Amino acid sequence: MSRAPRPPLTALIDDLYYLAGTPPYPRLTLPPMPSALLILNLGPPFHVRTGTDPTTYTDGCVITTPTRAIEFCYPPATRSVGVHFKPWGLAPFLQMPAAELRDRPVTVEQLWGHRTASELRERLAAATSPDDMLNLLENELTRRLRETTGLGLVRHTSNLIASAMGAVPIADLSVAAGVSSTHLAQRFKELVGVTPKRLARTYRFAATVLAVDPAAGPVNWVDLAARAGYFDQAHFGHEFRLFTGLTPTRDVDVRRRFLREHPGHALNVGPLPAD
Repeated sequence: MSRAPRPPLTALIDDLYYLAGTPPYPRLTLPPMPSALLILNLGPPFHVRTGTDPTTYTDGCVITTPTRAIEFCYPPATRSVGVHFKPWGLAPFLQMPAAELRDRPVTVEQLWGHRTASELRERLAAATSPDDMLNLLENELTRRLRETTGLGLVRHTSNLIASAMGAVPIADLSVAAGVSSTHLAQRFKELVGVTPKRLARTYRFAATVLAVDPAAGPVNWVDLAARAGYFDQAHFGHEFRLFTGLTPTRDVDVRRRFLREHPGHALNVGPLPAD
């Protein structure tokens, strides 16, 4: 289950969620999306691979806006609560610049300390229902919310990028914001973890992926690439492989496998089987 938060968190968070049960596949690949993630684990440890070797997480993990695909390795039974943040939404809860965490997930303990992480997980585990868990997590986030320098600038500029689905001249963004491109890039790296240009590429990639209906017939990749603002199909294919490690056609094949083997599953948009 998932739900949107109440103000003031609505400006920072897309949704809070509760996830429990057997995952559709033991290994799932999450392609890079314009979103940051907080997972509080209430079940057995899980593993995350962002490079060559997987890392084990017991209390959960924090992931800023990624630049490449992330592989999650789940136990047979998983149970967690989490938050899908807007790209800038995690910044008010971090103790370090977001760029330090780019493609390098950290534990919840590293974020908030052992005592806070342990007590929060204990309270979540003792909650009587998923809805109570989400209320508890929302209250904790509201309590920890702090003022963050430059957040308004980054949020406004990110919304411009999102509204254009990434197809926006980056130089125009700093002009519209009334700051130098260097200043804007620095704020983005501090609060989002990536530059405006990189975030725009992620939005464009996400919009392109979500525009593909794997259940429909053949995909017109030339038309899709043109509508997404890519220079040509070769540029689109190169970008796709950088983000996912897959060709566009292979990605659609894997999504069709997911739909065929797990029709109607809650995770059938986004994660892909890695096996």
